Amino acid sequence: MRGDNYYLVTSLPALGELGSAPPMRGAELLERLDAAPARELVEMVFLADDLLQLQSVQAGQGEAPSPTVLSVQQARGQVPLPAALAPREDQPPAQSARLAADALWEQYFCHALRVAQRRGSQFLEAYLRHELGLRNALAAARAQALGLDVAAYLVAPDLAADGDFGELVSAWSSAPDPLAGLKVLDAARWSWLRQNDRWFTFFDDEIAAYAAKLMLLIRWQRLSIAT
Repeated sequence: MRGDNYYLVTSLPALGELGSAPPMRGAELLERLDAAPARELVEMVFLADDLLQLQSVQAGQGEAPSPTVLSVQQARGQVPLPAALAPREDQPPAQSARLAADALWEQYFCHALRVAQRRGSQFLEAYLRHELGLRNALAAARAQALGLDVAAYLVAPDLAADGDFGELVSAWSSAPDPLAGLKVLDAARWSWLRQNDRWFTFFDDEIAAYAAKLMLLIRWQRLSIAT
C-alpha cells in the first residue's frame, strides 16, 4: 500500500463525531482523489451505500437517490448495474425479491473483496468482512425470531468475520423502531472505524477509512432528514 499521501490526507476536511454535518459529498471526495490509487478503494466503500439507496428506491422508500459511484439511473434501477455486480452465469435465477437482494449483496462483497486483495488493502478487507459478519448476524437473528432456516438468509458466510455480534444484535433488537435500530448499528460501525482507521499512516488505507467515516456521516444525515 502506498504511503505517500501526506498532502492529500492533510488537505481533507476534518470529520466531526457521528451525527455532525458531513463536510462534503462522496462524489466530491472522488473528485479530490482523481487518479490517486486510493480512489478504487473509496469507490468500493461508497458503492455499498449506493446499493442501499437502490434498494430503498425499489422498496418505494426513496425517489431521489444521490449515488457516488453508480449513475442516478442505475441507483433508480432504470439501467443495468456494472458488470462486476451482474449475477454469475452459474447462479440460478432468484425466486423472490429477497433472494435477488441477497444475490446482489453477495456479488458486491465478492467483488469488493477481490479489489481489496488485489490492492493489498488490509483495512478494506477487514472492513468488508466485518460488515458481512454484522449483516449475517442480523439476518440470523431475524430468521431465528421468525422460526426460519438461518442458513437460507446468510450471504457468503465463508467470507464474513468471526466477530461476536451478540451484544450489538441485542441492542439493535431492543430499539424502539427500525430507524433507532439502524442508528445503533451505525454507532457501532463508527466505533469500529475509530479503532481501525490507520490514522496518520498516510497510506491508501487511511483514505479508505476516511471514506467509510464520511459515508456514515452522510447516511446519518440522510436518516435524520427522513425523521
